[in-house]
Amino acid sequence: MQIEIEKQDGVAVVRALEKRIDASLSGEFKAKLLEAIREGNKRIVLDISMVEFIDSSGLGAIISGLKAVGEDGKLVVSGSTENVRSMFRLTRMDRIFSIYDTEQEAVHALTADNG
Repeated sequence: MQIEIEKQDGVAVVRALEKRIDASLSGEFKAKLLEAIREGNKRIVLDISMVEFIDSSGLGAIISGLKAVGEDGKLVVSGSTENVRSMFRLTRMDRIFSIYDTEQEAVHALTADNG
């Protein structure tokens, strides 16, 4: 599972560089996301603009990241395709996660949110 992490204004942008986050990749994805959080990143934009498909195990990995940032952190999602966004709606995860159209909107929301 390929990801890249870039810091922007104190926000960690985690980009998933795969077309799918499914059962075959979710464990590795979860481990890399949790590693980024353990390194002290508490404001995270998860850019999934390259992801065309996500299953329940992929959503579970993202939820694990949300739990790991804790109440003093924030994890938001950006760049979801319509297919992926429909999975968030179907599972009602769109009520749990803030979902932004672009990475820039998400980074701005997190920087504005924290002064």
